[in-house]
Order: sequence, then structure tokens, then C-alpha cells
Amino acid sequence: MPRPDPAPRNADRPTPVLYRNGSVYTAADPFATAMLVDGDTVAWVGSEQAASSIADSSMELIDLRGALVAPGFVDSHMHLTETGIALESLQLGTLKSAREVLDAVAGAAGNGPVLGHGWDEATWADPALPTAEELDRAAGGRPVYLSRVDVHSALVSTSLAQSADLQNRDGYDGGARVTRAAHEAARLATRQLPQDELKRLQARALAEAAANGYVALAEMGAPHIGGAQDLRLAAAWNAAGTGEPLFPEVMPYWGGLVSSEEQARALVAELGAGVRGLAGDLNIDGSLGSRTAALRAGYSDAGQERGTLYLSVDQAAAHLAACSLAGIQGGFHVIGDAGLDAALEALDLAAREVGEQRVRAAGHRFEHVEMADAEAVARLAHYSVTVSAQPSFDAAWGGPGGLYEQRLGDRSRSMNPFAAFHSAGVPVCFGSDSPVTPLRPWSSVRACVEHHNPDQRISARAAFLGHTRAGWRAARHPNPMAGQLVPGAPASFAVWEVEELMVQVADGRVQSWSTDPRARTPLLPALDTGSDPVCLQTVKDGAELFASPALRS
Repeated sequence: MPRPDPAPRNADRPTPVLYRNGSVYTAADPFATAMLVDGDTVAWVGSEQAASSIADSSMELIDLRGALVAPGFVDSHMHLTETGIALESLQLGTLKSAREVLDAVAGAAGNGPVLGHGWDEATWADPALPTAEELDRAAGGRPVYLSRVDVHSALVSTSLAQSADLQNRDGYDGGARVTRAAHEAARLATRQLPQDELKRLQARALAEAAANGYVALAEMGAPHIGGAQDLRLAAAWNAAGTGEPLFPEVMPYWGGLVSSEEQARALVAELGAGVRGLAGDLNIDGSLGSRTAALRAGYSDAGQERGTLYLSVDQAAAHLAACSLAGIQGGFHVIGDAGLDAALEALDLAAREVGEQRVRAAGHRFEHVEMADAEAVARLAHYSVTVSAQPSFDAAWGGPGGLYEQRLGDRSRSMNPFAAFHSAGVPVCFGSDSPVTPLRPWSSVRACVEHHNPDQRISARAAFLGHTRAGWRAARHPNPMAGQLVPGAPASFAVWEVEELMVQVADGRVQSWSTDPRARTPLLPALDTGSDPVCLQTVKDGAELFASPALRS
């Protein structure tokens, strides 16, 4: 897809827009074919016949020609600058060997550092990685940083290892692959970019998001990712002035550790930028792909390894207690079952210190939570902790012979228990963790419907709500109507060219009931056609962020 041009900002009140001759996903009327937008608000939804009676010359009329209007997507976990860099650097996700990686490095244009993203040795016939010396030769001495698909480890050249002072850092053994502290240092060394360049990369990522139907993004900043300057730049897009591009709303989180209420309040005030919580990529553990996720038992393909706990239970408990007292969302990046054990024990300790009610009221959130048994799910529900999950992880790594099975063996079947979360009443929202997986929301919805474990599949409707309305709620958005298209709600939506509309559910026994008109179930795009719906327009609070030429042609 070519990079879309952002729409110019217009300070004048927009003309009312009447969308008609399509389908509108709304709880107000499951058979609605038209919608009127007045300013930043949905003014009306209804039938084609009613649309004909209210249409007049004061409105812009958009003939949907069968297209679907639906609430805009919210990505509940992503990284703007990292996404921009990944979009413009070497694409390594389809490569199948160390030789192909070296060839890509040798062919990299330019004179500066060679950056790349997405290699995954778990998909190679021979998982042997290139050496640092081979990377040096391929790059002609240029520094090389190539992030693994999960961005928890990377391949670096000798020249970068020297300039980033990786010697004696945890996670560096003199070879090309770096993890833990060494990886953080190597990544930060390649992120020392001028402010204008950082803004350009963020704008590239925001434009990509808008072109794929996103109206809001939870930006997960942290000291080890891009630093406070990067987070403030990301949040500044929300206050863009007249004549500047219009982009999806950025909801910033900061992965900074605190140990007291005063420290929590001071950190949020110091950061400014409308920080919504001290959560996100505050890492309790790492990733399965890099074998840094903390496990109760060893990795199936490396039994002596059990991953890494980056925070102690006491540190995590103090953080949650401090955030609870300050009324601030707290939380962690947690993937492995031992990592989740630590996070849950921290919740127990925090609740004993400040009271369960304060812990629940703070609306804490845990990111990823890929390994959760029934007891863990119940405890998450008990404390009203939101799980911010990434369905495309399961699509990429959950099938037979995939990464999960390689790393975990039989344990892989219980990964990403979406149905169990829903059944227990755990609030769930969904995101991409871009650049780990692409900004393709319908593919993410499909991943929920086609989960590798049939017992953990959820309906397309539940998945869609997790990608839209639940994202606003997880970020504690003040407007309870955000994420739906009913009169009086914010006019934040996307228009989609679809092949077919239907109801898709996880349990076939429900299918016939759900498609009965008496069920009054709004329809969503068929996701088994082999292609995703195509975004024709994205609108946030009545302002157009993206429009395909096909929309008004």
C-alpha cells in the first residue's frame, strides 16, 4: 500500500456528512444503512428511506455503495517510532537463513547504520545465526542492528557493539546476538536521532495506522525503548495546530518503576504529555521467541533456560501499591507463567498494603499475558485487571510446529486464553505490539475467531469489541460512548469495502440463531474470504484522517 498523505487540518466547522446506501455497525439499529455526522458527533443512524427524507443541500452526501461504516479501531499496545523505523528499514520477516540476512545487509542502501527488523530463526531450516564478523563484512564496516521479530533480542555487528559499549553488559557474550541489558543498550544507540527525524518516523507510523482504520493508539513508551523525549513527541501529535496533519489519537503510557505514591505523582507530572498510566512495557519478563519470558519449567527446546525476571515481587508490589494510592493505572509487560505468578503475587501484596478496593479502582492493566491457567485467570478477574493482548501473536506462532510449540511443547495449547478471560469476566482489549505484528486490525480479529485452540476462540463480535470499545475503556477514556456509533457518540469510525457481511461466532451451534433477524445482531465482514476489508476512510471526532480516492469517485 502506498504511503497515504495526511489530511490537512481545517479549523472551520465541517459540513454535515450523510453516509447512505451501505451498512452501519451500530447497536441503535442492526439494519441501519445510513448515518449522519454533524461536527464531531454522530447525529443520527437509520434506514435508507429515512436518509432520503433528511438529505438536503447543506450536507455532503457519500454513497457507500454497499460499504460498511464501523467504529474505528483502537490499538491497545504499539510503538510509534519503532514502527516507523521498521517500515523504512530492511524487512527480514520472510528470510529463511543466515545467508539471506547477510545478503540483505550487503544490499542495504545509504551510508549510516544498517537497520532491519523481523528475522525469526524459528522458521529457518538451519537456525544458525550470522556472526558479528560476518555482519561487519556484509555491511562494509557500517554499524548493524537487526531486531528479532519480538524486539527482545537483536543481531549486532562488532562495530555497533563497540560504539554502544556492550562489553560486560548482561546479555552480551561477544557474538552477534544480544539480549536483556545489552540489547537495550544496542537499540538505544541506534535511536539517538534528531527530533525532526523522530517526528518524521512517528508520522509515517501514524499515517499507516490511519490508512488501516485506526482512530487511536496506546503508545507504550519506556526508558529502555525510546526515552521520555520520544514519548512527549508522540503525545504532541494530539495538539497539532492548524495546517498540520491529522492523525489518530495517541494515548501515552510510560513503563517507569515507582515505589511510593509521591514518586508516582511526581513522575506523571514530570512527564506531562497526558500520560495515562505507569504501565505498558515495564517488563516483568521478556519474550518466548528470545527465551527471556520467565517460565515455571524450562523451555522445551532449551531445557536449562527458564527466562528472566526483570523485577522482583517486592518491586512490582510497591509499584502497584503506589499507583493504586495515586489513582493511576499501573501494570507490566508479562508473558511467561512464572512472570505472571510474580505479577499476581505483587497484586496480593499491594492489596494487603492499600486495600483491595483501591487496587481494583485503579484499573491496572497487564500487557500480553500469554500463559495464564485457570487460577491465574480467576485472580486477574478478582482484581479487575485488564489484559491487553495481541491476537496476531497466536496467528503467527500458535499453529502446529510453530514457535509456541517449539518453545513450550504441550504447554503451547493453553496459550492466549481469550475465551477463558471472557468467561471469567476479565476485561480484555487487543493491540498489535507493532512493529512485532503489522497494523492490520481485521487480521487480528480473524486470529481471535481462528485461535489455534478451538476452546479459546471467541466470536468476531467479541473480538471486534475488544479492538474498539474495549480499547477506549482500558485507557480510561472519559467518554463512555467512545467506540460505538449511536446518536450522541463521538464520530470516530472507518469505512470499509467488504466482500460479504455475516455473523461469525466461535461455536457453530450459535450461528443459525445469531443470523436470525430477531437476534438483532449487527453484521461484520466475512473473514474467511482470503482477504481483509479495504479501508476507504478513517474519521476521528468528525475529522478525516485518511480517504481512499475510491470513496468519492
